[in-house]
Amino acid sequence: MRRSVPAILAACLTLAGCVTGQSLQERDFAIEPSPEPAAVSFSGNLKPVIKQAGSSYLTVVVSEPIKQTRDSGLSQEALTAGSGFLIDADRAVTAGHVALRDKLKVEARGPDGQLYGGKVIGIRPQNDMAMVQLRRFSAGTPVKPAALACLKQGEPVFSLGKPHAMGDTARLGTVDTMSFGQQVTYQGFGYPDAMVLKMATRKGESGGPLFNTKGELVGMIVSTLSDQNGAPLNLAHAVTLPALADFICQQGDCPAEWANLRTQSTRNCPAT
Repeated sequence: MRRSVPAILAACLTLAGCVTGQSLQERDFAIEPSPEPAAVSFSGNLKPVIKQAGSSYLTVVVSEPIKQTRDSGLSQEALTAGSGFLIDADRAVTAGHVALRDKLKVEARGPDGQLYGGKVIGIRPQNDMAMVQLRRFSAGTPVKPAALACLKQGEPVFSLGKPHAMGDTARLGTVDTMSFGQQVTYQGFGYPDAMVLKMATRKGESGGPLFNTKGELVGMIVSTLSDQNGAPLNLAHAVTLPALADFICQQGDCPAEWANLRTQSTRNCPAT
């Protein structure tokens, strides 16, 4: 399901941003509806699905040590903040432009509201994905990926993320197309293709999980689209399940559900 893309859609704005001493809030999802009829009809039944999906959701702050005086020693400087999701008992996935590079320190707030330390252990800049290892993690449930990677045009979906200076947000939207039809690059990161969503994402939501109406993972939010003047277009990009599965399997453990998704393709998904 490919289409030609107007030039105004070629510019993407990454969703991670610089932070200084950002504190993460307790879990209490604000539901941001979409004007799309399919998403609106789903909103009335969303809370139980959010509760299920929210057990896999994390917010993350990525830092690096900075040198100070001899007396004060080293401290940490926050570089970016974003969102992520658990894939097993102590590993999570987030966007590459949130993680930035290997071995950086990560502070993640789990579904229990507690903060956990960790570090970046793998990154794929060309597909804007990264993996985080968490230490002594004792909360949450790994995501359950959908069995099939293709989604229908107009199908309702929702993401979980934390826009900067706001609380945790469940954002409703619909699938526009499974293929953007061109490569996107920004600040050393990018992706060869992505699904397009009718969804008004904000900075800080990068790396957030994207779910279907059953609470199954169907992608990862990576960017929002704007026109040539920087005005938002109420469109977002998400990495597809096959791309996520390929990255996860290359990082080590590859459970059967991820191995199956790794063999699928979204290039010829039916439109309806």
